[in-house]
Amino acid sequence: MSEKHSNGTELKRTLTSAQMEMIALGGTIGVGLFMGSQSTIKWTGPSVLLAYAFVGIVLYSVMRALGEMIYLRPGTGSFADYATHYINPLAGYLTKWSNVFQFIVVGISEVIAATQYLNFWWPHMPNWIAGVVAIVTLTLANLASAKAYGRLEFWFAMIKVATIVFMIILGLLVICVGLGNHWQPMGISNLWKHGGFFTGGFKGFMFSLSIIVGSYQGIELLGITAGEASHPQDAIVKAVRSIIWRILIFYIGAIFVIVAIYPWNQLNSVGSPFVETFTKVGITGAASIINFVVLTAALSGCNSGIYSASRMLYKLSVDHQAPRLFKRLSKRVVPNVAIMAIAAGIFIGFILNEILRIVSPSFNNIFVVVYSSSVLPGMVPWFVILLSELRFRHDNQQELVNHPFKMPLYPWFNYFAIISLLVILVFMFINPDTRISVSVGAVVLILLSLIYWVRSRHKAVKTVK
Repeated sequence: MSEKHSNGTELKRTLTSAQMEMIALGGTIGVGLFMGSQSTIKWTGPSVLLAYAFVGIVLYSVMRALGEMIYLRPGTGSFADYATHYINPLAGYLTKWSNVFQFIVVGISEVIAATQYLNFWWPHMPNWIAGVVAIVTLTLANLASAKAYGRLEFWFAMIKVATIVFMIILGLLVICVGLGNHWQPMGISNLWKHGGFFTGGFKGFMFSLSIIVGSYQGIELLGITAGEASHPQDAIVKAVRSIIWRILIFYIGAIFVIVAIYPWNQLNSVGSPFVETFTKVGITGAASIINFVVLTAALSGCNSGIYSASRMLYKLSVDHQAPRLFKRLSKRVVPNVAIMAIAAGIFIGFILNEILRIVSPSFNNIFVVVYSSSVLPGMVPWFVILLSELRFRHDNQQELVNHPFKMPLYPWFNYFAIISLLVILVFMFINPDTRISVSVGAVVLILLSLIYWVRSRHKAVKTVK
């Protein structure tokens, strides 16, 4: 079975539901958790647990809306099709190009992170060599086949998931029975002892939401993998039902262990709380273990980025919104030109970062700036999914009568999630740490809108002639 297009190009449906779940996990559980959690804890203290849960509710509404629509209309880049059909062609155009931009930026930030982790073992290896090796390896995996990509991402995600589960279990043993603490239970008093639960107040809590949204972004990969799923309806229902709870358990469970064991205001001096948790219970070589896992997380994030952005670039070409060469498929039935283009974009961005690091050594916060500049474009698919589903319900009333996977609390759940995302955006502009990044995202969306307007106007003029 395959997804066909009128031009004769087609993608094979070779991904299993297990691989789809792991791809979504791989796109979501990455360096956003391992590196981003310290920023969120710094801003809001132990109440970061509620912040992760709150964004988790928004995430659930997005995925249920997406699941409802994909069940009836599965296809590569599904949510971009919904934006075009149910909102406006401009919305579809912005969704597709935002997704490409988002995952190129995420890929760049993940390669930057990967080179930092490789320095742990090879401190004298030049960053650019480590980055080039990582990009080439992941590009070759994506060029092999969708099945090869799915297998690689499955194992990448499995390593991350196993480590987080193991850490949560060890952390609970430290908290409850005192493992690694002379058998004196730690308890959970650190959640309120050091300045209270809401240490950053309302503003700090709202600031943390933007990084958390960025951490969760990537879960909509399910809407892109649908075009290469062997049994899309069954796979989507199973994946959406399980993926939400797994992500919330992994994120909230890991953060709970960290803020319960370590005073939130001493985390900067602790170093990596993931390393320290393993060290605390006597696991020697904890730093090497966690470094390997976070390296895997970074490579996984870049791997997901190449896959997602290349499929969306392929779709743009099929829809005549990008050069025709990007819809070419290799003998292995993968969009090889699109994959090479995305990999080239990540490579160029990475090299520019290395040049900036040399020219301005004082600019050492490049990861945070690059990573968070993807948050606003990454929100575009969430907005269009929630808005599209409102019209989808109206236009497909007959088919939805016996639909087994309808969005709950419709339409109020949609409105709640949309308003929440808008409020988070406002606080991103208020927060000096994210103001530049969100402004970059806004400029990208404005430029894309202008390009669409110019192209549409040019087409209209040609039609009149």
